[in-house]
Amino acid sequence: QLQLVESGGDSVQSGGSLRLSCAGSRLTLRYWSVGWFRQAPGKEREGVSSISKDDGSTFYSNSVKGRFTISRDNAKNTVYLQMNSLNPDDTAVYYCAARLGSTGSVFSPDEYSYWGQGTQVTVSS
Repeated sequence: QLQLVESGGDSVQSGGSLRLSCAGSRLTLRYWSVGWFRQAPGKEREGVSSISKDDGSTFYSNSVKGRFTISRDNAKNTVYLQMNSLNPDDTAVYYCAARLGSTGSVFSPDEYSYWGQGTQVTVSS
């Protein structure tokens, strides 16, 4: 079964850092563009970052730009999301997702075919 597995979520204090991992299981991530999304209680799922399969271009939402960094390690078949300067507004379940297409919005959930189960990030003030 093709799937994505997230890890790295935790509870941290404001100003802290976390690194999330998204590993492909029977899914070779170098052939896929990968996005990170998050969903807080009562809110819609929000795209926060994406990395292209074509040229490695990276994209960030305004809410995380300058604080989060997305990267991939093809040898480990893993995509990472380094999150620095965390604040309580970053509290959410974080999901990674994979898509084959190169058109459309990188932050539209409908563009993605495979999703992980999510990992909880909680930031306390």
